[in-house]
Formats: sequence, structure tokens, C-alpha cells
Amino acid sequence: MLVYNITMMVDTAVIDRWLSWMQDDHIPHIMDSGCFLRYQFVRVLDTEETHGLTFALQLYAPDRAAYDTYLREFAGPLQRETARLWGEKSLSFGTLMEVVK
Repeated sequence: MLVYNITMMVDTAVIDRWLSWMQDDHIPHIMDSGCFLRYQFVRVLDTEETHGLTFALQLYAPDRAAYDTYLREFAGPLQRETARLWGEKSLSFGTLMEVVK
């Protein structure tokens, strides 16, 4: 099992609208790809909050093929939509991890 973790720092000026968009639009679109079995959406604590709040979206893929399919077929348009809507108000990076136990 693989975990695709996307860490996002969000400007406090847009936090309420961004959270609604994540939960009502963005995450459902990601899950509609069929590439992930489940997800977890969390707020990162103990981080500097001067410029915004930090969140992580953890997406659980059954194997590398599912993750690669997501990157190839779905990630680009979703990333472009995120950039269009939020610009520099939402910055993110992804990390791929393997579940050991």
C-alpha cells in the first residue's frame, strides 16, 4: 500500500472558503479518479502559523500502478484548477510513502 501525502499551507484570509472547496469539491474529484482506496484529511499542528495554516491530505493507493495512473490521467487538471482558484494563497507539495506495517 502506498500513501500519497500532499501537504498544503493555506493563507488564513481564504481558509473558510478553501476548506469548503477541499471537502465539497477537490477531495471528491480526487476520489472519483478511482485510484485511491481511502483518504485522511488532517490539520498539521505545531507549525508556524504566521502566514497560514497547514493541512495534509493522505491518499491511500493499493499499488504503484494506481498512483501512476492518478499522476498521468488526473493530477494535472486538478493541480491547474487549484492554481487557478487559489494562486499563492494555497501552496503544496507531495510525498509518496510506502506503508511498512
